[in-house]
Amino acid sequence: MADIPAPIWRATLKRRLIVTAAILGLWSGVIQARLVYLQVIKHEALTAEAASQQSSRQPVPGRRGEIRDRNGSVMAQSVDMPSIKADPSFIDDPVATVQALCGLLGCSAEERATLITRFGNHKSQYAPVRDYVSPEMAKRVDDLELKGVYNRLESRRYYPRRELAAHVLGYVDHEQKGVAGIEGKYNDRIRGLDGVVQVVHDRRGDPIRTRVDKAPTVGESVELTIDQYAQDVAERQLLIGIDENHAVGGSVVVMDPFSGQVLALANLPTFNPNIARQTRRDFLRNRAVQDTIEPGSAFKIVTASAALEQKVVTPDQMINVSGGRIRLGSSVVEDTHFTHDLISFTDVIVNSSNVGAIRVGQLLGRDSLSDYIKRFGFGRRMSRDFPGESWGLVHPPQKLSDGDLARVSMGYTISVTPLQLAAAVSSIANGGELIQPRVVRAWIKDGVRQEEPKVVLNRTVAPNIAAEVTAIMEGVVERGTGKQAQIDNYTVAGKTGTAAKAIQGGYSTTAYNASFVGFVPSRKPVYAIVVVLDSPRGASYYGGAVSAPIFRRIAEQLLRHEGVPRSINAPPPVLVQRAPDAGHEVPASGPAARPFVRLPRAADSTLPDLTGLSAREALATMVRLGVTPKLHGTGGVVVDQRPASGTPLASATTVTLWLAREPRGLRPADATTQ
Repeated sequence: MADIPAPIWRATLKRRLIVTAAILGLWSGVIQARLVYLQVIKHEALTAEAASQQSSRQPVPGRRGEIRDRNGSVMAQSVDMPSIKADPSFIDDPVATVQALCGLLGCSAEERATLITRFGNHKSQYAPVRDYVSPEMAKRVDDLELKGVYNRLESRRYYPRRELAAHVLGYVDHEQKGVAGIEGKYNDRIRGLDGVVQVVHDRRGDPIRTRVDKAPTVGESVELTIDQYAQDVAERQLLIGIDENHAVGGSVVVMDPFSGQVLALANLPTFNPNIARQTRRDFLRNRAVQDTIEPGSAFKIVTASAALEQKVVTPDQMINVSGGRIRLGSSVVEDTHFTHDLISFTDVIVNSSNVGAIRVGQLLGRDSLSDYIKRFGFGRRMSRDFPGESWGLVHPPQKLSDGDLARVSMGYTISVTPLQLAAAVSSIANGGELIQPRVVRAWIKDGVRQEEPKVVLNRTVAPNIAAEVTAIMEGVVERGTGKQAQIDNYTVAGKTGTAAKAIQGGYSTTAYNASFVGFVPSRKPVYAIVVVLDSPRGASYYGGAVSAPIFRRIAEQLLRHEGVPRSINAPPPVLVQRAPDAGHEVPASGPAARPFVRLPRAADSTLPDLTGLSAREALATMVRLGVTPKLHGTGGVVVDQRPASGTPLASATTVTLWLAREPRGLRPADATTQ
């Protein structure tokens, strides 16, 4: 039987099946190869890329510690505010995104260009947009639903008292890094350590979950020596004085002369640290620390101290002032206030005789006077707490000509800072110790308070010389150039200063620095105060006429506020019976005996325990001890005191008492920071 040929369609179908099978096999092989490549060879890279699209690591700045005044009032703190951020890896159209954002935020042309550049960098996962917006603005940005744009709470520095003590506090930049003042000087201690968070995003790039990889830490808190009340008084009275005398600016420094603690440091013009970046740069300058002046006659306290200790003069020795006129080379120095021929050395200082100071400086000689200039702290930085502090300008003795020696004796050819003047006059007030000025009183970390110690730099003069200079400075206020510094019921020691400002080729005939330095009460000083006005252009430019009244107004308010006992016609001391060594017995029945205060014996020098006494008894005891009281609370019973009993009287010039109606009750909530 003959073979029947197969239909043609069968061969065609077979070929097609073979081709299809080959294609499917090849396709399957390619897929399997691709899967091997992706899951084995590229596994780690793709896993990392996926993770980066789903999450990002972002920095979290450390939280800055608080800055408080000596009484625990907050002067700088960190608060949480929303900031607008973006993840460029989720942004498909940078230009459109920036247009939408800036339509809401209001951006400058420069800011628009910067944001477009940031959003176009798709390799980046973090781009700041606008720091510290209001909660309302943050919500409006969220409502735009822009892919890759979100808001996050961040810590921002806030200064609740605005301009108060701005130059002491300083400020921070946009990264919360301290720039000036205490913020800048101790940035590493205050700032804390930065942390890192892992942010998980949804498909639009919005954060849906965060994980803390490294927690940020809180920095140390600072307790300042500044008293907000004293600072406010100093700033207000300085402003009044500048307005009255049409001055360009000025500075005030208020110090505790026995501890070196700066209670107030005021400068005008000033600024608001909350918006420091919007402030003129010259307003940011700390005049009291960074600016130098030729002190003029205020410097004569150094000349007088040196002359008395070196015994080249005595207070009553007559000095030939040649009718108030002396020639120095091609120039002539004249006295402003009198034209006598012979006056006592005391009256040379009391009436601020330039000729008399020159005569005394010539008796001292350049080496001796230069030595005392160094002793009083001029020509060096005085404090560790002020960044950018000026050294001033002091010429070495070998470079002082006879004319220079004469000019230095009356406060010219030498430049100093107001802070240096405050330290110098404090050394006279405290009996001859040059104490380092400071504004940091204590550091607080993890609830532990570490107080900064008092630092005595050197001795300027012997205590008896300081007493003699004090008596002369009292005369300046009682009957000399400083009469406008007189305060009812208090003796004041002070010295006026007026110096023409140096200009190109000589000295100005229209611009002066007017100053007054002093302390009060003069025999038991509580405050040393320096006032400097820059270029007063009112009715007068003399320190006794323009700066002394500012000193008086500041001192009056502080003395009254602190309840400092008057030093003129003072009431007789209240005698408190000494307790027997064995204490006293409490009767078995009836009311308990009134608590007593064990006053220090002659060899004793510590503060007694005042708790349990009535307010009247405690005040009488502190008057007896020469201690200044400060009261808090209402009621008639003392329930707590700071400093505590046992504190050396030498450092307890002011004692704060808390009062209540009952022996138990009122106690400061945070007594460790008072």
